[in-house]
Parts: sequence; C-alpha cells; structure tokens
Amino acid sequence: MSLRITIDDIRKAEGVIAGQVLRTPCVASPGLAAVLGRPVALKLETLQLAGCFKPRGIVNKVLSLSAEERDKGIVTVSGGNHGIATAMMARTMGLAATIVMPQAAPERSKARIRADGANLILTPDVAAAFDVAEAERAKGLTYVHSYDDPLIMAGHGTLGLEFIADAPGLTDVLVSIGGGALISGVATAIKAVKPDVRIWGVETQGADAMAQALAAQRPVQIKVTSISSTLGAPYVTERTLEHVKALVEEVIVVSDADAVAGAVTLAEEARLWVEPAAGCLIPAAREVVKRAGADAMIGLVLCGGNTSVADMTRWVDRFSVGDAATAR
Repeated sequence: MSLRITIDDIRKAEGVIAGQVLRTPCVASPGLAAVLGRPVALKLETLQLAGCFKPRGIVNKVLSLSAEERDKGIVTVSGGNHGIATAMMARTMGLAATIVMPQAAPERSKARIRADGANLILTPDVAAAFDVAEAERAKGLTYVHSYDDPLIMAGHGTLGLEFIADAPGLTDVLVSIGGGALISGVATAIKAVKPDVRIWGVETQGADAMAQALAAQRPVQIKVTSISSTLGAPYVTERTLEHVKALVEEVIVVSDADAVAGAVTLAEEARLWVEPAAGCLIPAAREVVKRAGADAMIGLVLCGGNTSVADMTRWVDRFSVGDAATAR
C-alpha cells in the first residue's frame, strides 16, 4: 500500500489553511541568474509566519484534531524552525504546546519558543528528543510529528502549488531536506501540475539522512553533526523516503562551508537573509545547471531565515567565507 499523498490532499489542505498562513511571494533574481547563468525564481518562505514554511503543515494538522486532542495540548520535536512555528501557531490558536529540542539548537530559536509561551524541554541530542516526546505523549499530550505525517506533508505541498502557478516556466526546483516532508509535499504538487519539472533534494554533510536512506534503500539512523540544525533529522521515514524515490531526481549533499557560502551569496546577490539550510541550495544549483541544459529555469525554495547575525558571523569566520563566496 502506498504511503504517498496526492494532489487532492494538497488542494484540500490549501482550502483548510487559507487565511491562516501567508501566500508568500515568488520573485525573479537577476543577481542569482548572473551567478548561475540561468533564470532563477525564488519562493520566499523566509517571509512566512515564523520565518519559515512550517506553519503550512502545522495549521493543516492542528485543524484536523478533535477538540479533545487540542485540549490535551500538543508535543513535538524540533531542531529549530518547526518548534518556533509550532509555538507561534499554538499561541495564536489557543493551544498549549511542549517543544522538545536538542541542547545544540540555536539560542535564538529557544528564546522565540519561550517567548511564545511554550514549554521547552532540552535534551542532549535530537535522538533523545524523540524519546522524550514519546514519554510526553504517554502522559496524554497529542503528538504532532514534524515530518512523518500526511497532513503535515500536504500542508507544506501548498507551497509547491503557489510556486508553479507563479513561475510556470520552471524546469528544475531545488528543495532542502530535513525529515523530508517539505520536498515530499512540494514534489507531489509540482509534478501533478507539470510532470516534466525535475525536483532536486539538497542536504548538508552531517544532516544527510535522506541520502543515506537512499543508499541503504531504507531509513537509517544518523548522528547529526551539521551546523544546519534545522535539517538535522536523525532519520527519514518510509513515508518520506517513498516520496523521494518516486519523485526526486537526486539528493545532492554539500558541505557546511559551501552552505554558509551559499547563504552569503544569497545575501549579496539576492539581498536575502537565509539560514545555511537554505544557503545549501546555491552550491547544489551549480551542479544542477551543469546537467539541466541551456533552457533551464531554476527554482529555489528558500525554506527559512531563522538565524542570527552572531551565528552567521561565527560560521563565516569558521569556514573562512568572504567576498569569494560567489565563486564557490
């Protein structure tokens, strides 16, 4: 039995979340077109509520819960963005939320979660976070999985419908992968509307659970070491792996250094502030351009901008990323 969502699931989610989240802009980037040598369209989920795409799936999921499930309060695991978005949307929708995060998650993310009134539990690592969340569910809280949920995936897929509607000339779309819900939803939506569009996944070394799952032909547990903590799922699931195997051309894995350089390139050439989790798309796009042909139009899903100036400054220094970033 297939675990894949359908375009009908995504169109239903589109109706459910309408008015609850933003329809984010899609813009052309002459600066990145000059860097990549192809037209480039950017889907600016950096401007979404909570600064990332996550509210789409969260709202779709929460509105599916019964009154009893909502009254119990929700619990989830996050490396950063999902927790920020869950805390914000829970406050907006009048729910109690518990967010379980690894201690290494960005301090800014922790502060924002606490500011929205959520109960924040910190664990030694992301694997332990999932164990703690299960324990919280056993106490009676309603568990909202950040990626292994068809309602979450369908909500995120609404982004894909918007992107292909606003940029119908797209030939190649690049999407960052954490647990895989975003790329599963976006690929399902875009492929349903325009089957010839190629979808490419991107991960960073040390947060490459999907690439490792593809190599093993099954989900595998990884140790997350990448600075791109928002991509740091300890494993993908059979559900997200099935989507990627069916709909994605390839998962490209880049270094943390190149992801930071990509974030700098987006700042300098597109005037956009993003995380390394989105910056990783730039080095991957260079690889895609080599294969895509002269008529390619590149689409980048800029998944989030929840990183601090202090974080970015530290990473730039650590990886010696300077004015040569666009040359990487």
